Amino acid sequence: MSRGFAELHVHLEGSIEAETLREIDASLTLQEIAENTAYEDFDGFIQSYIWVNRKLKSPGDYAIAARRLFEKLHREGIVYAEVTLSAGVMLWKEQNFAAIFDAVQREAAVAPLGVRWIIDAVRHFGAGAAEPVLDLAIERVKEGVAAFGLGGFERGARAADFAGLYRRARDHGLHTVCHAGEITDARDVWDALAIGAERIGHGIRAIEDPALIGYLREKNIPLEICITSNVRTRAAASLAGHPVRRLFDAGVPIVLNTDDPALFACTLAGEYEIARKCFGFTDAEIEALRENAFRYAFGAPS
Repeated sequence: MSRGFAELHVHLEGSIEAETLREIDASLTLQEIAENTAYEDFDGFIQSYIWVNRKLKSPGDYAIAARRLFEKLHREGIVYAEVTLSAGVMLWKEQNFAAIFDAVQREAAVAPLGVRWIIDAVRHFGAGAAEPVLDLAIERVKEGVAAFGLGGFERGARAADFAGLYRRARDHGLHTVCHAGEITDARDVWDALAIGAERIGHGIRAIEDPALIGYLREKNIPLEICITSNVRTRAAASLAGHPVRRLFDAGVPIVLNTDDPALFACTLAGEYEIARKCFGFTDAEIEALRENAFRYAFGAPS
């Protein structure tokens, strides 16, 4: 196995640095970008995420974003990434997903690291809007798509509403992931597990439910932990109060990730350093976290 790192929870649209946005749209100023990507809580973050998405107007724009992300990940020692594409947002913008996917997949094919895609529907748009997103993912199972997932506002729709879609995704060879328990509660994680999510995006509210902690440990279901993201969106009240250490000590499988590194001003190496400096993770524990990212990946190289 490579001694590099793997990143399993990173959104393409949330990875676009200011310099890349200006490469995509030369009319943008650094001040304009800074003003529109500033936020104070989760709702504000979503508005920033939407603003960035609106700047992606063509397959070429997405290709530039993907190319710059892959270059950055390679510089940071990441050898494998599962990158989430907000296909639900693309359809909401009435864009040609096929052309966009072809453009980013061409970039992935020549990237200096292994890349697979997670096709993401928007939870608060509902199951009806998620169905065509799943159709797009199913059509591309053999073209680098590893999984189908849900993002967006957790309170926007019940996970149970998507049970049929998750079942169909698995029937067609897709893995399944779900954002849950980020800003809601432990019940939301249970609900995501009930529809068949194999990994939980964030899931930090699991710490509130000992039975859930035991279930995640016993069933070996990993949480995709994004420390800086949780603090910046106030999903965690403070850095010191983040449950990453308690989850790890309780035996819950966890993987460290960046989520939206441009919007959160973080790197994967920085997340590992936070674990070390702020939560006392030892060298051996850091290595265990690094290995987890490969162990729980859907298609990482051996």
